[in-house]
Amino acid sequence: MSVRRALWGEKEEAIERALREVDEDLFRYIRDFAYEEVLARPGLDLKTRELLAITALIALGSPKELATHLEGALRVGAREEEVREAILQSALFLGFPRALAAMKLFQKVLRSRGPADAGEG
Repeated sequence: MSVRRALWGEKEEAIERALREVDEDLFRYIRDFAYEEVLARPGLDLKTRELLAITALIALGSPKELATHLEGALRVGAREEEVREAILQSALFLGFPRALAAMKLFQKVLRSRGPADAGEG
């Protein structure tokens, strides 16, 4: 299974289409290098990589991308508690306003998954 499929699940086609609409070349760099080379490396598991991505995206203040990776983390096995801890840890280094915004976004992601999905991961 591709890394993109593992992280994006049923949203893979929609995300790829949105990236292609921005720029075809940039889409290919993201697809081929970021996802299928860097994120597919054997040194860290995908869950750990997603928790790191969450922290980096909180630092960058990129809520749309953060939402994608919050969902991706849950999809590849991160428990809700682990994601919450990553967000709480970010408050120490990145500030409480960014952590608060990330936690609000995470709650929205959890609600969008519905009650059946809330216990996954």
